[in-house]
Amino acid sequence: MIRSSISRRAMLRGTAVAIGLPCLDIMESVGDDHQPTSHKPIRIAYLYIPNGVAHGAWGAERVGADQSIESLNRWMAPLESLKDDLVIPRNVWTPRGNGHGAGTATWLTGGGYDERAIDAGGISADQIAARSIGKQTLLPSLELSLKGEGYFANSLARNSISWSAMGPVPRDVEPRSVFDRMFRFRKPREVEASILDQVIDEARSMKRRGSLADRRKIDEYLQAIRAIERRFTFSKRERPSAVMHQHARDHNAQNQHASYHDALHRPSMSIPIDHGEYMRTMFDMLVLAFWSDATRVASFMLDHGQSNRYFNFIDGVQGTWHALSHWKDASGKTDDDDGTTSWSSPLAKRDQYNRVARWHHARVAYFLQRLKSIREPNGGTLLDNSMVLYGSNLADGHEHSERDLPLLLAGRGGGTIRTGRQLEFSNDTSMSHLHLAMLNRIHPGIKRFSEATSPMELT
Repeated sequence: MIRSSISRRAMLRGTAVAIGLPCLDIMESVGDDHQPTSHKPIRIAYLYIPNGVAHGAWGAERVGADQSIESLNRWMAPLESLKDDLVIPRNVWTPRGNGHGAGTATWLTGGGYDERAIDAGGISADQIAARSIGKQTLLPSLELSLKGEGYFANSLARNSISWSAMGPVPRDVEPRSVFDRMFRFRKPREVEASILDQVIDEARSMKRRGSLADRRKIDEYLQAIRAIERRFTFSKRERPSAVMHQHARDHNAQNQHASYHDALHRPSMSIPIDHGEYMRTMFDMLVLAFWSDATRVASFMLDHGQSNRYFNFIDGVQGTWHALSHWKDASGKTDDDDGTTSWSSPLAKRDQYNRVARWHHARVAYFLQRLKSIREPNGGTLLDNSMVLYGSNLADGHEHSERDLPLLLAGRGGGTIRTGRQLEFSNDTSMSHLHLAMLNRIHPGIKRFSEATSPMELT
């Protein structure tokens, strides 16, 4: 039995900590303004990958007469169990931004890129969303990225998809810094104790006030936070010399021309050495951010534009991602290659290019499944009450094409999006119409995005 109601913004507080709570039954009957409400908070996220995908590797294998997705193709198979939660738009393009640099910078702005002025042609969709709903949460938005690797790792345009009126928005690359922003207030890096130990008494009190379902949700939520803390603790216990030597071996195996300094560069303590673990931890941060209502707006670059990262840890793959994207050149002797890696044929190289895309699909599927596993008391799951746009600024990487971009939209936007479909547009359709459709679902008063004045039909 619920004995009292609390605000949606209620937190568990400690000496140097404040933990936002997931959506609970105890919050159902009262809103932040102390008026009855049934409002479903909608979250919006943008997941970016560089280098595109080979033509034919993105989309459904079979589509029904009503555009329903009956099965995904083999390269998108990691997302098969989520096909009913997806919308895959086809023949969508970016008419004013293209290429690795300009295309990355304008993926969320719909504009053109002026390198000299450091201008991406407007404010990005995520920052427009943050201006609309960011005041309702602790953080207006989160801008995440994996730390870059390779020649273009420091390129401003290739590392920026979020833009304010002042220019590119800084991105967090360390899981621990994201964790601290969400859960620690005063001198976070001086606080080494578990944040859960600091709020345990308040958590017990909150559980006594809530329903049985609330007690289970609070336990599940706190266990997820504890799992993240344990990863950080494990990272601290790693021996520096072992980390340096392992990184040196991995780096030299990937690039025989790496300098001695690069080979011995030690990653930040809070960045896992294993790339898959690094990405999973960042996705877990994003799940916690949405779950706790720390923010409802996020962008996440799964790599920087024109990534030269080696994916030799994937079975059957050799060479850098960017080199693989130019799959029609298999000699290994072009300017895009590392000078040591070659492939038996263009088709073999294309297969490896697609394997890298599939590897990323599996990580995105993990994130979406985590959202789908979390039920909310006001109806549906966290994924149902979200809009997650995932894709690239390039179509086929070899051609640097901007037409028929690999894109998918996951989640039902609080019941406003009809999913399980592949949308086939007969003419090239600007991605700006998709951005406008998503923004309309969090603020119906937004009437224009870039050149688009009509939203893409998603119902």
